[in-house]
This record gives sequence, C-alpha cells and structure tokens, in this order.
Amino acid sequence: MKIVGVIPARYGSSRLPGKPLADICGKPMIWWVYQQAIKAKKLSDVFVATDDKRIIDVCTQYNICTIMTRNDHITAANRLHEVSEYIGADFYLQLNGDEPLINPETIDMAIPNEVPKEIEFGTNIITKIQYPTESMDASNIKVVFDSEFNALYMSRIPIPYPFKSTWFSYYKHVGIIGYNKVMLDFYAHSKPGHLETIEGIDTLRFIDYGKNLRFIEVAHGDSLSVDTEADLIMVRKIIEKKIVKYMPPPPPSQ
Repeated sequence: MKIVGVIPARYGSSRLPGKPLADICGKPMIWWVYQQAIKAKKLSDVFVATDDKRIIDVCTQYNICTIMTRNDHITAANRLHEVSEYIGADFYLQLNGDEPLINPETIDMAIPNEVPKEIEFGTNIITKIQYPTESMDASNIKVVFDSEFNALYMSRIPIPYPFKSTWFSYYKHVGIIGYNKVMLDFYAHSKPGHLETIEGIDTLRFIDYGKNLRFIEVAHGDSLSVDTEADLIMVRKIIEKKIVKYMPPPPPSQ
C-alpha cells in the first residue's frame, strides 16, 4: 500500500509571515517538519506542497522533495487534492507544516491497515483533552464519535453537554488527517455544507455529506503549532535542549 505524506506550506501568514522558513537552531522550520515526517515507518514518500518559489528554493537546498501547486487553494485539503492529481497513492496524509515537533509514531497511527478504494474514506487523529481550559478554547476542535470511532460531529464549543453525567472526557482534533483519492476528489468538487459554514471547520464537510471519517485516538497527540513569535521562541528552546541532550560528550582533556 502506497502512503504519501504531504506537508502544505504557505509563505503568507497574518501573524508570522514566512513561517515555513523561520530559523530554528540554524535550519528552517520546514526542514524540522520534514525530518520528523520521514521518520514515520508507514510513509512511502513525503512531499512539501507549496505555491511559493522561496520555499521551493530552500527545500531544494536541503534536498527536500517539493511540489509546486497553484496559489488559489483555500484549504490544505484542496492543495492535497492537486498533489493527488500528480502522484498516485492509496492514501494521502496531511501533515501540518508548522509543527516541527510532530511525532513520527503519531503519523503512523493515522494510517489504517486497510483503505477502501471505491468509497470516500478518511481518518483524523484525536486525543483526550487534559486541561479544562482546552475545552473552552475555540481553536481546539472538539469531537464526538460512535462506539466504532466514526465521526458524528466536530465543534468549537465543548461537546457533549454534561446534562445527566459528568463522567466522560472531552476529545479534540489533532491536525493529522488522511484521505483516499475518492475522498479528496469529493472534497475538491463539493461546496461547503451547512455545518461547515456555521462552525468554520472544513473537515465538517465530510459529516455534512455523510462520508466515512474515522477518528483514531492517540494518547499523546499534541504537537506545538507555531502560530506566533512566542510559539517560535518556545519551539527553539525545546529543540535546543534536545540538541544539547544528544550531543556527544567532549573528548577527555590531555
């Protein structure tokens, strides 16, 4: 089974322009994301998909496989669909280009053992919310699912509502989403559904139209997303500590 990992990368960012090329310990952020992605055991190939020549040039410098895509894509899923038109695969995995600490094991967990080819099918990594404040943060997409982990709904508010019981956990979406080819074709040729236009969550389109979206739970799925300068500083510190930890000891003095 051929599994292709795709890292969408835009240069433009309202809060952090040029984010994919931001320096982290001497390397651009996209390099760190790519290095984590190629450690995943189940990925056949990994590509950076961008619409900016500056990102292409830097990726070429570091021998990172890249694909130039159109500049009119509204969502990452649209960009993945264009990639799927060029590169054939059984499954395409969307990996966020602003998560240099992404866990390769989590990437592998997003890939099912079998992928149907004739029906629309996708997967979405989720994890249990650990802190109450996370459930109130609208940027954390809360999810509900049935006993087989099939997606029922996604929302920016805490769901389900604790009316008769408080003995449950909230779960949130983690930004690793997988699609087969027909799922990407559906997305590219459909319009936002009713729920998607209300919540502003593009993954809700699959629920709007009754498509097969399977949630996959991981115990520790969080990876710090770099959205601000403060996030960038924090990631630099974390990676600096890892570099120091794994540096070989200095030779003994003579």
